[in-house]
Amino acid sequence: MKKIEAVIRKSKFEDVKMALYEAGIEWFSYWDITGLGKSKEDQVVRGQIFQSSYIQRRMLSIVVRDINLEKTVNAILDSAWTGDPGDGKIFVSDIEQTYRIRTRESGPEALYNKDSNGI
Repeated sequence: MKKIEAVIRKSKFEDVKMALYEAGIEWFSYWDITGLGKSKEDQVVRGQIFQSSYIQRRMLSIVVRDINLEKTVNAILDSAWTGDPGDGKIFVSDIEQTYRIRTRESGPEALYNKDSNGI
């Protein structure tokens, strides 16, 4: 099992969400984050432009079976891409164990996403 953490532009969230649904990923967590980076964004407040080094982004956290890793990462890469600096980052790490509290299932069976064999 793998955990995918993706930092994306807030403006691309709906595109990424739809791409994940199309890839069969129907459950993930997300939250708004603010970070610092080389990229700077202009903010318009009451008609005046302010430069900001604080960048508004959205963080997605998704745990998938190993078989779903590539299609999930590709869905994010394809849908979050603009070609401009500040498109974001994707981090992948190993997950040792997963439990579904309601049913007490453990391992890959406790995840919501199914692999291509229906498991």
